[in-house]
Amino acid sequence: MKDDGEGTPSGAGVRKAKRRSRSADRPSTIRDVAAKAGVSVATVSRTLAGNYPVSTETRERVMAAVESLHYVVNVHAKALSGRVAGPIALVLKDITGPSLAHVAAGVEQEASGRGRLSLVCSTKGDTGREDDLVQLMREQHAAAVILVGGTVPDDAYHQRMADYAKALASAGSRLVLCGRPPLPKGVPATVVDYDNRGGAFQATAHLLTGGHRRVLFLSGAPGFSSAEERRLGHRDALRAHGVPYAEELDTSGDYTRKSGYLRTREALRANVGFTAVFAGSDVVALGALAALREAGLRVPGDVSVVGFDDVPFAADLTPALTTVRVPYEELGRTAVRLALEREVGHTSDDHVVLSTQLVIRDSARPVTA
Repeated sequence: MKDDGEGTPSGAGVRKAKRRSRSADRPSTIRDVAAKAGVSVATVSRTLAGNYPVSTETRERVMAAVESLHYVVNVHAKALSGRVAGPIALVLKDITGPSLAHVAAGVEQEASGRGRLSLVCSTKGDTGREDDLVQLMREQHAAAVILVGGTVPDDAYHQRMADYAKALASAGSRLVLCGRPPLPKGVPATVVDYDNRGGAFQATAHLLTGGHRRVLFLSGAPGFSSAEERRLGHRDALRAHGVPYAEELDTSGDYTRKSGYLRTREALRANVGFTAVFAGSDVVALGALAALREAGLRVPGDVSVVGFDDVPFAADLTPALTTVRVPYEELGRTAVRLALEREVGHTSDDHVVLSTQLVIRDSARPVTA
């Protein structure tokens, strides 16, 4: 059917109308801006970047085109190409863990407040992928690469971190270890840690002060820096209160709910005898609570429970969980702040340890006669 000027448009007209509609729906590109302003794409790019002289008239035409087309500069592309200040890269094992998610939130908040793009990358525990991500961030001129999470600080680890630090430093970047042990003196890296040992001491001492003498300790995996520090703090408290160390009460495992449940259930079945549980993380404490409830034991009536982390759900449990608060968001913010202060030549600490705090709620109480 043909268009008679007043009736239904022809097929060709419909196709043109559809093309116009689709064009209006898609985001404007730098080519659209160039066409509207009557200049080259390169001129638009230079005008927006502000790194090349253009005439006042040309700048006004380009900016008028940008405004009329609602053109948005692709900040991610600019950051990765090195045309804006380098991004902050956060590399962690798992982005779904509640504690690591809070570190990421702190990194993003501080980076955003300083006008920096933040990138979050997950390794799934694969050191090969970690190697690749660090190299990629070096090539993309990241201002800092922040590695988060406990690790086994053996010789291979120290060598790998030293290699990362030197490679990043040669490209003007900075390696920041967050919640990881420090490196040997002279390695160009920043460490932001928290007081695992002191926090574990507070947790165990709280139970011992309440008269508990048999405390089931649900530690983390053997060899991991955070788990070993918490074990040391636990033993420090036992010694300080004159309570003998009992090997059967010291268990190791993953920081998972399942691990906490299985280890608590096994201790109950083995009848090792305990009146309190110190879980190496709040997620482990969840599993311990489930096993105790399954066994018909009341918390804190029969068994007291203390956790570690103070993740958001800790206060909402029944009973609310007594735990050690770790300033995870502050860890992320401090990591970014120290890296960027060093970037602009300000003197900053290479090793900062943030304090932890015991938060007393309802899941632990003194032993009653």
